[in-house]
Amino acid sequence: MENLHHTLWIVEFVNRLLGPFVASLRGIPYAPGMEVIPDYLVMCGLILVLVTVFSLLVRSTFSVDNPNRLQIVLEDIVNFLTGLLKEHIGPKGPQFLPVVGAIFIFIFLANMIGKIPGLMSPTANINVTLGCALTVWVYYHLQGFKAQGPVAYVKHFIIPPGVPLFVAPIMAPIELISHASRVMSLSLRLFGNIYGEELVILIMASIVPFLVPLPMMFLGVITGSLQAYIFALLTIIYLAGAVHVEQGHDDAHHDDHHAHGDSPAHAHAAA
Repeated sequence: MENLHHTLWIVEFVNRLLGPFVASLRGIPYAPGMEVIPDYLVMCGLILVLVTVFSLLVRSTFSVDNPNRLQIVLEDIVNFLTGLLKEHIGPKGPQFLPVVGAIFIFIFLANMIGKIPGLMSPTANINVTLGCALTVWVYYHLQGFKAQGPVAYVKHFIIPPGVPLFVAPIMAPIELISHASRVMSLSLRLFGNIYGEELVILIMASIVPFLVPLPMMFLGVITGSLQAYIFALLTIIYLAGAVHVEQGHDDAHHDDHHAHGDSPAHAHAAA
């Protein structure tokens, strides 16, 4: 397998350009040819630059009265994600669109960029998928504290709604393990699918370089899109469970016009 690995041209270029500076910041001696900046960080940086440049170039072409095709496609994506947020969280769901949308776009582009010859998918590295999973995990817990308050949110783990009080000592560790395992589940699912797909394509390309890897690459486009959707959907479901306020809690801490809650009753069960 080691013979299949090779340094990408863009990784060599970035390390030649920024390697000495980064090495000095890390306090390590730099030598020509050193890979101070790993390939997955280079690819993540490339995605960030491409999205930023693309956004700056196309923003002046958008129009409310006369939208172009690109604008229609982007609006469809936004409407799709907004629909998922409203369906699982309720009327307040769209406020989470910036984070959910950014995660979806990043993972989708990270999965797709590996289909370009000379580049790789950063999501084929466990460090990237673990970083995405930890971001989601921390974010939905913060939103849960914000929506329910620290005491109510902790009680949410110890005594889930509808569970008898005497079951709390059993449910508390189960809930904690369940939430902790979400980081592993999110990161390993994405990493395993993308790494396995890239490895198969690389092996096929090393045996028969032309045409034969194309069907697998097409399948990879479908798989990569599906994995981005699954990651975004699970993020929304976890958010729904965290910010869902029970009716009794709502009545006690808010006025009567909030008595019906801000999210569907099934949101906590889905998490």
